[in-house]
Amino acid sequence: MPEMVTEATPEAVERAAALLRGGGVVAFPTETVYGLGADALNAVAVARVFEIKGRPTFDPLIVHVVDEAMLARVASRVSERARRAMERFWPGPLTLILPKGDAVPELVTAGLPTVAVRMPAHPVARDLIARAATPLAAPSANPFGYVSPTRAEHVEQTLAQRVDCILDAGPSSHGLESTIVVLDPHPTVLRYGALPVEELEAEFGPFARDLFEGPTPLSPGRLPRHYSPRTPLRVIEPRLVPPGARAASAALCFTQPDGSAVEGYACVRVLSESGDLREAAARLFETLHELDALELTRIDAQPVPDRDLGRAILDRLRRASAR
Repeated sequence: MPEMVTEATPEAVERAAALLRGGGVVAFPTETVYGLGADALNAVAVARVFEIKGRPTFDPLIVHVVDEAMLARVASRVSERARRAMERFWPGPLTLILPKGDAVPELVTAGLPTVAVRMPAHPVARDLIARAATPLAAPSANPFGYVSPTRAEHVEQTLAQRVDCILDAGPSSHGLESTIVVLDPHPTVLRYGALPVEELEAEFGPFARDLFEGPTPLSPGRLPRHYSPRTPLRVIEPRLVPPGARAASAALCFTQPDGSAVEGYACVRVLSESGDLREAAARLFETLHELDALELTRIDAQPVPDRDLGRAILDRLRRASAR
């Protein structure tokens, strides 16, 4: 590995925090996926994040905070519902849409009056933000639209020398991005993610699903094509694919298939032999990285149950299949 990839020791985290304070861009681990962080209050540093990712500036970023004081620097107001959500689900994989504070550059929010905020649970992410002493704007650490990184190696393979430092703390535990919601005036899910919406509904009642149709999305991960490997992907039951159309292709299965259901595929990968949605979610992006590296003709991805974390997995697969 190049010198920029370093084990996330306290000394390395302190060096990374110094880079951030100086306007640098650092890839770091979170419990969801690896993030590409910059000082959220430094417009020039944030512009580098967009440049490194090739991300369109109409797509807003998530701001990561570590405590109440930092939250007050980026959000002008926190409603009663939002406060309840923070007490129940922070730190963790939940992003809230809140009224933007004046200190947040327009570039971070794509000109919107709201800002997407979350408090990560990963100890390295929390240590880094605390040492940097500033909120971090941090999308996933990958080229825009490509499969999200769940390991430092994924960041190294796709962004290489373009970032100032990559902190390596092993694989992300959830393997899916955060769930994004707006709670006021009505609870609405903007992106399914690592926190099942069912857990939020147990606290706040039913959530509506907002289908993005405007010129500027309220949150990241809302564009029709996203999370896509270079290898064409489609969502289909592999057993329904004619045997003659399976050569040079991969089958990505939710659970262990019968042998005849995938016979003839060049490669078969299983997200969870037991059908566990948490295991499947944690393995999804890592498996897509692995299959993409094989340079096959196509990936046939088996649908997962449309419930709990399955909603988030299906959302990623459907966006990855869009062309």
